[in-house]
Amino acid sequence: MEKEVHIHDKTFVPFITAPQLQVRIAELGALINEDLKDKRPLIVGVLNGSAIFMADLLRVIQLPCEIAFIRVSSYSGTESTGTVKNVIGLTEDISGRDVILVEDIIDTGDTAKYLLDDFKSKNPASVRFATLLFKPASLRQEIKPDYVGFEIPPAFVVGYGLDYDGLGRNLADIYQLKS
Repeated sequence: MEKEVHIHDKTFVPFITAPQLQVRIAELGALINEDLKDKRPLIVGVLNGSAIFMADLLRVIQLPCEIAFIRVSSYSGTESTGTVKNVIGLTEDISGRDVILVEDIIDTGDTAKYLLDDFKSKNPASVRFATLLFKPASLRQEIKPDYVGFEIPPAFVVGYGLDYDGLGRNLADIYQLKS
């Protein structure tokens, strides 16, 4: 893990290492395997941020499952805009399906609430939410994800799928904004 990384005009310092991420993802996969052992879930990744987390999570899920992706946006720079835009929608029929939404981070909860409301309106058998990172201190919505990798303070983070204005997603570790 590098001591610091510089992206655009900001400096980020180490926060969560790649090995720590993999250990926790294996634990989350085991929980999902147990909770849905007799099911065939549809696992829906929220692009772009969840791509790396979802790929690693899928490798530890031992269930027969299908995958899909959607894309929503609520960030500009380091701040949430508070408005969720559905960019690419779900084409699969989820009526009667067990669905797991996979996000990189739940910050304000605006996107998570939008997605949960939208998905629940489509009559699934169940909707669960998995997030790599969860910032309970930043919530503006009442959201309680089913699977949480790490609860973190309200710091801005990059790496492992998370970006700052498009850059930093490819970092293997997670870094937080240097104060």
